Amino acid sequence: MHRVLVVDDDATVSDVVRRYLERAGYEVRLATDGASAIAAFREHQPDLVVLDLMLPGIGGLEVCRRMRGEVTDLPIVMLTALGTEADRVLGLERGADDYVTKPFSPRELVLRVQSVLRRARRPHAASSGPATLVDGALVVDTVRRLATLDGRPLQLTVREFDLLAHLMRHPGRAFRRSELLEEVWGWTFGDQSTVTVHVRRLREKIEADPAQPRRIATVWGVGYRYEPTSAGAPVEPSSGR
Repeated sequence: MHRVLVVDDDATVSDVVRRYLERAGYEVRLATDGASAIAAFREHQPDLVVLDLMLPGIGGLEVCRRMRGEVTDLPIVMLTALGTEADRVLGLERGADDYVTKPFSPRELVLRVQSVLRRARRPHAASSGPATLVDGALVVDTVRRLATLDGRPLQLTVREFDLLAHLMRHPGRAFRRSELLEEVWGWTFGDQSTVTVHVRRLREKIEADPAQPRRIATVWGVGYRYEPTSAGAPVEPSSGR
């Protein structure tokens, strides 16, 4: 049974979210502020955190940053009553895998939780492709969910890993942001700035110069395209698989 930590200072919201998640088969813990959230996170080691952005004491963004600092691939779904794009982008930049804007449907939140956990606990979809993707010094093992650059592990969130793997599986193909939102996030609608933020975060981790990216190219008026940097085949199946 997956363990979910729900962090919200609104008791009514927390209770509704808890009941819906428990009905879906999750074990749920509650926290009402930033300090108790960090303590519960360390004690109970949840599989996913539902985190309100506006918290008393330590704010949600700082809680997210601290949790990410201890467990890089911890799935985090952020709740926010702030409706502006800038606020949503800031949450994603701090490491949230997904977000739901208040007021929200508890059923939608459960679906988002299920989607994030499903991608976090299994190899990337498109299982017919190679298990290991290689582009020069960049290696992505989709079975172990491990990405390395120059032999050093990359600290990627769940969505960052899935996005990188998806792009590498289709070298040279230009994807619209809406396509990536549907194929990587599983959303048929949503804020396309989510994709933009994750691309920017990936570039900071895999590009020598994120301001002049070589691997993840912007296709103006369309979206993004993965350009292999190695001279040989851009994607290679791992030996023995």
